[in-house]
Amino acid sequence: MSLIAGPGRGGVSHEAPSARQLHVEKHVRYIRTLDTRKDELEYWLTEHLRLNGVYWGLTALHLLGHPDALPRSDTIEFVLSCQHEHGGFGAGPGHDAHMLYTVSAIQILATVDALDDLDRNDRRGRVRVVEYIAQRQNRQTGAFAGDDWGEADTRFVYGALNALSLLGRLDQVDVSAAVAYVQSCANFDGGYGLSPGAESHAGQVFTCVGALAITGRLDLVDQESLGRWLSERQMPAGGLNGRPEKLEDACYSWWVGSSLAMIGKLHWIDRDRLRAFILGCQDTDHGGLADRPGDMVDVFHTHFAIAGLSLLGDPDLKAVDPI
Repeated sequence: MSLIAGPGRGGVSHEAPSARQLHVEKHVRYIRTLDTRKDELEYWLTEHLRLNGVYWGLTALHLLGHPDALPRSDTIEFVLSCQHEHGGFGAGPGHDAHMLYTVSAIQILATVDALDDLDRNDRRGRVRVVEYIAQRQNRQTGAFAGDDWGEADTRFVYGALNALSLLGRLDQVDVSAAVAYVQSCANFDGGYGLSPGAESHAGQVFTCVGALAITGRLDLVDQESLGRWLSERQMPAGGLNGRPEKLEDACYSWWVGSSLAMIGKLHWIDRDRLRAFILGCQDTDHGGLADRPGDMVDVFHTHFAIAGLSLLGDPDLKAVDPI
């Protein structure tokens, strides 16, 4: 799946705002054709995100009601070709393993009901990936490293817990220590940062609240303060930003929206204005969604914008799990 941007731009439409609708078939066609643009330089410059891109495109297609738009067997084979002997997954064959690629691999296989393929031909892939994830945890702090070089932050805690929960092996890590690390990243404003003492950011809020939801510890969240901080992310145009003084971006429809949904406060934002903003990010000619009207579309923003619309209950989409 290519992370290449364009060729279209969001918001290029002659539709009246009140008549805007989700152009399902155009978005499906846009995602399906992404991997055909191999003669463009950007296709190769984004190779380090290839496996993540497959997850984003595949999930968007499932939410759009077209789960078979990508060949299942080819998808499975590509994912398995990215796994290292030690169990972790890289962005593509030959790329270094990382937690972010590993969780995307497990999510993809779970989505296409192919987790058992990890053990095909006695590969022991399931055991090896569990070991890879468990070995990334610092048992003293509870944090998880993204790779062998030790960078640690809340993204990797969420990724580790998400993948292990899908594999049914949360028992292989110190969940209590991971929860304690997440809580150490909580801030006075109710939000969460990348690490203890770091600025609150909606993306990190999602990873922290998601980790607490997976482990059944949402009781630790200051839900009133967090709900207030998250609802303040809505801008006059209806879109959401990731932190104060930043522009709105369609991807935060997911990061903010899912966090609000997990704490039962999605009704604290103006859903109609958010929906109108997201639909205004569509390229209604060629498909795909951009971060905001006027910018080029890409599969990252297409996925997260569609997921945000699903959270809002869009009738053209399948329901998404906010975790």
